[in-house]
Amino acid sequence: MELVKNIFFNTDKLVENTCVKISYTGKLFQENSEEVYLHYGFGLNWESLNEVKMVRTELGFQAEINLISSDTLNFCFRDGNQVWDNNDAENYIFPIEKVELALVIKEDTSISGPRRLRKTYLWSKKVRLAVYKIITYLPKIISGNYKRKIKNID
Repeated sequence: MELVKNIFFNTDKLVENTCVKISYTGKLFQENSEEVYLHYGFGLNWESLNEVKMVRTELGFQAEINLISSDTLNFCFRDGNQVWDNNDAENYIFPIEKVELALVIKEDTSISGPRRLRKTYLWSKKVRLAVYKIITYLPKIISGNYKRKIKNID
């Protein structure tokens, strides 16, 4: 998904505490820079400031970073010669969304008692057993070959 000026993410939205791949095909890529670094931080004050060397591919320079719990992801790019692409001194700033608690499933890990099987599960087991018996024994009853074989004991 393209968001701004030749910057792509491998996801539709940036969500806190996830890993995101950033692809860059901007001016440093177009000028055939040998090395490009992603210079990034979080929030208004660029907290947790970090820099990572990007890997050159046919699709542009790419890097993976872990997003922390913050309001925004701020970044810019530089090459090995200290030439910067910082969005005309505006930097690249993207919002980071919070994880919705409704989507997080919490399991009760206490062992207070045995769990009851769902009725649908029990019924499906009964139906499968009935179908198995019909398939196995119906042809024998129709053909008259339903008597059990008696083993000879010597």
